[in-house]
Amino acid sequence: MMASLDSGLNSSDLVQDYFCGGCESRNTYESAEYFCATCTKFLCRKCIDPHDQIYANHSKYGRGETNKWPLTKKMEELLLKCNVHKEEKLKMICQDHSQLCCTDCAFLNHRQCTNVALISESAKNLSTDMQQLSNNLQTIVGELNKFKSKQEASIQSVEESCNEKRQEIKDFRKKLNAALDALENTSLKELDEIRTTMLTSLKKDVDNCIQLGDDLKTLIEAVNGLCDKSKKEIEFIASRKCVDKIQASESYLKKNPVKLQSFIFHANIDIEQYLSKQSSLGKSVDSIHSLRHKMNPNQQLTVKRKSEYIVKMSSDTSQTFSIYGICSTPSDQVIVADYQNKKVKLLDQHYNVSSHCDMSSGPLGICQISSSEVAVTLAGNEVQFISVSNGQLVSGRKISLQHAAYGIAHHEGELYITSGTALYHYNMTGTLVKKLFENARGYLRGTCIFN
Repeated sequence: MMASLDSGLNSSDLVQDYFCGGCESRNTYESAEYFCATCTKFLCRKCIDPHDQIYANHSKYGRGETNKWPLTKKMEELLLKCNVHKEEKLKMICQDHSQLCCTDCAFLNHRQCTNVALISESAKNLSTDMQQLSNNLQTIVGELNKFKSKQEASIQSVEESCNEKRQEIKDFRKKLNAALDALENTSLKELDEIRTTMLTSLKKDVDNCIQLGDDLKTLIEAVNGLCDKSKKEIEFIASRKCVDKIQASESYLKKNPVKLQSFIFHANIDIEQYLSKQSSLGKSVDSIHSLRHKMNPNQQLTVKRKSEYIVKMSSDTSQTFSIYGICSTPSDQVIVADYQNKKVKLLDQHYNVSSHCDMSSGPLGICQISSSEVAVTLAGNEVQFISVSNGQLVSGRKISLQHAAYGIAHHEGELYITSGTALYHYNMTGTLVKKLFENARGYLRGTCIFN
């Protein structure tokens, strides 16, 4: 049972397992298998037999009931340790700054504060729901794991996109003569530099998630171990530290929304005519950076051409095709929502159906979540997540709403869904953040679009 905590519980502070008290008194460290609540002692397998012979009626709990065991001394010391002054124990709380303090903290940083109290006094009236606190910790660990998984998927997406654009560079290079070797090396070097920068940032997010997750898991272990209700001070400290860590994790997730990252290579089609004036084959940039800085919200769009394609499949039950939603992937594949046939279909680069997913009801709106995932609204009140894996559509999790779902858009890790008369803001877990707009007399069925 070893873990690390930040913000006062450092990675160098190891939480040790329970040791047998009898063996420890003889300078032998044997792992405890039982806790006697009557004796308040830990016992190993060797010591439990003589104990039971003398104290047959004592209440004892094995490894399967560690929730009834008290905290280890190491865990207790970690919770009591001051975040700033490592050798001091927490004695006070400053309500003005909502901070736990040792005596040094109180003297140095909170002398002017009017609401500083002893923890022993503040804990007397505390009634902490440790189970709810544990649930909150588990929830934020889950959110961190989801964020970590998405960033890991983004790492794969960056690699795939990089390889695709690398091939574009190679293909474009083949149209030129041998004199372009130096320019090709310049472009590839630029691409690799951007790739390194992007991967460094994504891997940092993954590492931060792992660290925060480890910290929260250790606090979960501490909270689950707080079974002795007489230890109000420790419960109070644990509660404060848990709240602080949860707030830090939530703040981190809020400040670091999931971003779809890929590459864009702008080929210079006039390079043959202006070869002597060029310094590279083109320019590779982060697609998010490019869109954010180059998109003009007031730009007028002009339709250059239109084409018709057949998306019929042999398994279709209807000869009528109502394509309500459409989006494209970074690999130039197209995903469409076929309402009448209750299917989401994947089209290849030639607009032939290459894969599909059957839906429980007609799909309506569709939006891209990442380079390999989309979200689809279904007739009724559901949102279905679908991923693209090895050229195949795979149904994922589904969330249910309290209202109808038509249009849907994704922006910086948040979902925006129209109900027909209102626009709602949701997070990625399906929790309603707020209603943004409502017009009871009109209809909001289209998908929201963000710059």
